[in-house]
Amino acid sequence: MPALYAAHIALLAFAVTGLLVFMRNPTLIASNPLIAQTYPYGSQYGGVAYILFGAATMIVFGLRYVGVRKTLIFLPIATLLPLTAELIGTSTGYPFGHYEYTDLLGYKILGLVPFTIPLSWFYMGFTSYLLASVITGALALRGRTWWTLLLGAWFLTAWDLVLDPAMVRNQVFPFWTWYTNGPYFGMPIQNFAGWTAVGFIFMGISRFFWRSNVRPGAIPTWLPFGMYAANMVFAMLLSLSAGLWEPLILAVVLGLAPASLALWAHRARHAGGSDSPRLALGQA
Repeated sequence: MPALYAAHIALLAFAVTGLLVFMRNPTLIASNPLIAQTYPYGSQYGGVAYILFGAATMIVFGLRYVGVRKTLIFLPIATLLPLTAELIGTSTGYPFGHYEYTDLLGYKILGLVPFTIPLSWFYMGFTSYLLASVITGALALRGRTWWTLLLGAWFLTAWDLVLDPAMVRNQVFPFWTWYTNGPYFGMPIQNFAGWTAVGFIFMGISRFFWRSNVRPGAIPTWLPFGMYAANMVFAMLLSLSAGLWEPLILAVVLGLAPASLALWAHRARHAGGSDSPRLALGQA
């Protein structure tokens, strides 16, 4: 698991380096034969690779710490339901708006949606749900399940609020193209409403079949937070490379700051002991 996570981080760094350094300085590519040979492969397969390693990391993490049954329930639901939504979205414009994927994220299912897109929904959705589970469990909230679903969908949408503008403004390596104009850097608000709804639904269906909440005390919180933070920073750097600073503020306020509460919850649990009444985890 640490090796998979390290590979995911390395590939994110590789992608950022390509976008921020080589994309802005093409002479560096032309002046180095090795870079000239490898750069085209990186630009073509880099996006596919970091998503594959991200998904693999969360699968292994889930099997080890969340449980085989729960992970194997979440995985197909969190890939097939978003895939269905994406196929409908790229065909009809609902629920996200009118958009189209380019060929930079791998083979397209039915010629519409790259196969890596459902995997990114899974690994970031699983990450978001686990962070929400740790936080709501530590707070011992009434109706914990509903709060976990809402917070998990929030974390997932906050990530897209930062990622999507960078992708739209990135003219060199555009991963998708919008045909619906909107107030948020040219994108419709409908897109983010769709993200929240799809995230809430696949997390909710998974939780229904799980029949119980996650036991956050059994989860090493550093990896879900590290996964979320790494992908958020990746999106922040892409936004910065596109000349956008507003998404950076949203990333911190709406994503990283509330997600960091999971680290606080982990420390509070161990400081207060597993029997602390404020940390009564595993409640329905």
